[in-house]
Amino acid sequence: MNRHEGDGHITIFAGTASKPFAEKMCRYLDVELGKSTTIIFSEGGIYVRADESIRNKDVYIVQSIGKDPNNSFTELIFWIDAFKRASANSITAVIPYFGYAKADKKDEPRVSIRARVCADCIELCGADRVICMDLHAPQVQGFFSKPVDHLYASPLLSEYARRIGIVDEDLVVVAPDAGSAKRARAYANMLGCNVAIGDKVRVGHDENPNAIEIIGDVRGKRCMVVDDFTISGNTLCRVAYGLMDKGAAEVYAFLSHAIVKDDAVQRIEDSPIKLLVTTDTVDNTEVLKNSTKIRVVSAAPLFAEAVRTIHEKAAMADMFAHLPEKLLDMSFEDAE
Repeated sequence: MNRHEGDGHITIFAGTASKPFAEKMCRYLDVELGKSTTIIFSEGGIYVRADESIRNKDVYIVQSIGKDPNNSFTELIFWIDAFKRASANSITAVIPYFGYAKADKKDEPRVSIRARVCADCIELCGADRVICMDLHAPQVQGFFSKPVDHLYASPLLSEYARRIGIVDEDLVVVAPDAGSAKRARAYANMLGCNVAIGDKVRVGHDENPNAIEIIGDVRGKRCMVVDDFTISGNTLCRVAYGLMDKGAAEVYAFLSHAIVKDDAVQRIEDSPIKLLVTTDTVDNTEVLKNSTKIRVVSAAPLFAEAVRTIHEKAAMADMFAHLPEKLLDMSFEDAE
């Protein structure tokens, strides 16, 4: 962060991918959204402009890299550059969903480590800090030399599971694959229940796992499948069918992010999943409006509280130790 003190005000701007999310953050913090202009020219070029002075202000630019990742990312780094050139005191990139975090390693010859490229660009353009949630690969934090505040949806989603009454002695948290076992264990520790694991085999670069086997006792149990994101819904649905084949009583799914289109929503509607709960880090309002099985809780208050915590130079661990009741109520207000 810039070593100078700003004017003390939180100034939040929204990229085009996350305006509703940023508006909810502002409502939680009782601040106005920064005035700005974004133009997409006919040939596809992007133009951004802050329509108010940000000199000596601590600026937070909110932009998910999700449904249109290339344009969203380009717009984000243009915003960071614009704020730097306008003499902002500090610039924090608030990235509710960082899609390129999936590309965290060179796992075959002659490929790019895209997450690292994105991290370099964000820093070179002038960001002083990054706030994100449930990166697909947590080690992506190490691609940045500037501070990264990595938030988790698990406390929020676990509390929602309690509120809808599915947490009891029959609950089992299910990891859809071995790579998600650590996440599932974190949920299980919060909820006081056991863990099962789906053994997923994936070949190639498509979004379809080849096979699912369930490791653990799920007969007669209420199963809560947890994962960081879904795009096609294939893995979730195959795990759900596998759990029902093993005698599970009910299947729920809880996801940090949902980047779904109509075909994925229909796949989930047709599956044994009784209810899927996710957050609003990616704006899927139009796609999800007709779903009877998908509920969205808002992560915007969580990000807003993180912004307040950072701005007041307090400890992030204290925020997660006890999420404020106001935060939970606002997060769940549209999901009841």
